Amino acid sequence: MNLPRKICVVTGSRAEYGHLYWVLREIERAKDLELQLLVTGMHLSPEFGLTYKTIEADGFSITRRVDMLLSSDSSVGIAKSTGLGLIGFSDAFDSLQPDIVLMLGDRFELLAAATAALFLNLPIAHVHGGEVTIGAFDEAIRHSITKMSQIHFTSTEAYRRRVIQLGENPDRVFNVGAPGLDNIRHFKLLDQIGLEEAIGMGLGPKSLLVAWHPVTQEPGRARKDFQVLLAALDQLNGVKLVFTKANADTGGRVINNMIEEYVNLHPSKSVVSTSLGSFRYLSALSHVDGLVGNSSSGIIEAASLETGSINIGERQKGRVKPNSVIDCVSDEKSISIALKKLFSSEFKDSLSGIHNPYDGGEDVAGTIVKILRSTKLNGIIKKCFYDLVEPDKHL
Repeated sequence: MNLPRKICVVTGSRAEYGHLYWVLREIERAKDLELQLLVTGMHLSPEFGLTYKTIEADGFSITRRVDMLLSSDSSVGIAKSTGLGLIGFSDAFDSLQPDIVLMLGDRFELLAAATAALFLNLPIAHVHGGEVTIGAFDEAIRHSITKMSQIHFTSTEAYRRRVIQLGENPDRVFNVGAPGLDNIRHFKLLDQIGLEEAIGMGLGPKSLLVAWHPVTQEPGRARKDFQVLLAALDQLNGVKLVFTKANADTGGRVINNMIEEYVNLHPSKSVVSTSLGSFRYLSALSHVDGLVGNSSSGIIEAASLETGSINIGERQKGRVKPNSVIDCVSDEKSISIALKKLFSSEFKDSLSGIHNPYDGGEDVAGTIVKILRSTKLNGIIKKCFYDLVEPDKHL
């Protein structure tokens, strides 16, 4: 009798855990697979809500915890945290001996995990490769993980082509869509009254969800850019604001402090949550008039809920975007013009039945798990660079 194939899933943040939720469920249900769950990063930090408790409350057993996050959002602090992660993941992988390591995205915690898996000759399956985030070191991390991985799950065909362009074998690059959209298909989201009770504030006739993350390759700009956004939001009359805090990235603490200060000054029209979690976050996204900031959720999830979004600055520049996204630069006038369009009846009417290019079908998680189950692993570690054009042997 064959032993179950051991799939080790690494999660370090609330958002990426939410995207992987149904993949975890599918692995857990499969009799021929064994789920190993490694929890790290923000999940283990009191500052970011100790979200490992959410994972446990969802009924998952945490196999190992890799504590790596220093209490610092400086560039040096992030680099040192990555080093600690490399040590912790090396020990964890050596102990668990997984058959495949699965990870999603582009955070520095995953760079540490992928590097450890590389050195231990463990196959890596990577979700959401081939995407672009200009101005953030996530860009380099994502492509680095692609080159360390053997199995690739992309969210659009354009991203599949880019992963192949990076030299990956097309036979191991699968366009499955965004797995986070399974949440919208499977969760029964809160109605407006339930959401208002959950966040502790009524939404009123107009409301916005605000999600802003640092542009990590533009140090020192976090405060300036976020202050511009707050100034534009402050000009709105009768609009309730639901803030979510930034991730543990360089400059994230500056943004989170500014959010706290703003909400303390405007308690009647604004509220902040360290971590809404996927269920409450998507519920909020389904009831507000739009999302404002620079989060990928305004590009990927919002369209499936027929909610508009304003994407500010260059953090998401280069991503495939549905027509529900309004791009603008980071200045008060540009943001104000975008807000006027977001609230307009014409724009809202255009969102009905909008196409989401990230929608891969009814069961993205099931597709991913089917491929994890069936992929032959013998000889998979050694990769040959796949050339789109035959190289000139004379050069």
